[in-house]
Amino acid sequence: MGTSEPRPAEGSQTLERGLRALRLIAGTPHGMTATELAAELGVHRSVAYRLLTSLVRQHFAVRDDEARYRVGADLVGLAEQVRPRLREVAEQVLRRLADELEATACLVVRDDDAAVAVTVVEPATRGPRFSYRVGNRDPLDRGAAGIALLAGGPPADGEPARVAEARERGYALTAGEVVPGTFAVAAPIRTAHPDGPAGINLITHRQDIAEAAVAPVTAAAEEISARLA
Repeated sequence: MGTSEPRPAEGSQTLERGLRALRLIAGTPHGMTATELAAELGVHRSVAYRLLTSLVRQHFAVRDDEARYRVGADLVGLAEQVRPRLREVAEQVLRRLADELEATACLVVRDDDAAVAVTVVEPATRGPRFSYRVGNRDPLDRGAAGIALLAGGPPADGEPARVAEARERGYALTAGEVVPGTFAVAAPIRTAHPDGPAGINLITHRQDIAEAAVAPVTAAAEEISARLA
């Protein structure tokens, strides 16, 4: 009697597409049209439209006057349930950091192979700012946020040299790796939480601000780590 091939894991294709759609919308600050989403998902526009309609009905997405879809309020509410103690401790520090440096400050955590923003604080000033949203996902292998999260963990076999360097320095500084024309500096927050380290990520369009932010960002990460301890 022959050995049968293993069956693929069961699941809902529609649900998976809906969650992918939500991630794509969250990662696009200016929103997406149904046509753009269909192209990203590789589906017909009618399928994308049905997914978007369902997300709007559940308040996970909103549709503006230009037929672009953005993250809705209920997604923000869900994000608030992610590591609430960490968010509570970090928010005040992030607000102070954002106002001091006049740049967008984020709290990021690891989710599989991505650095996900769970708190975003923009500066109170009216100057230029980088638009970033709760739920934004950046790859772990590039960009300051992902590198800082990897550096916050123990050394791993075969890890990139830049991760080891960031672990030694206490921060990662990158330019244009995720979004062209932007600069970011991130530092790991060390916690005993089973989900692993978190991080502060500061994003700006100005190189001078990013370079000047290294000391304040690392100090802020150390402050949060101490409070959590």
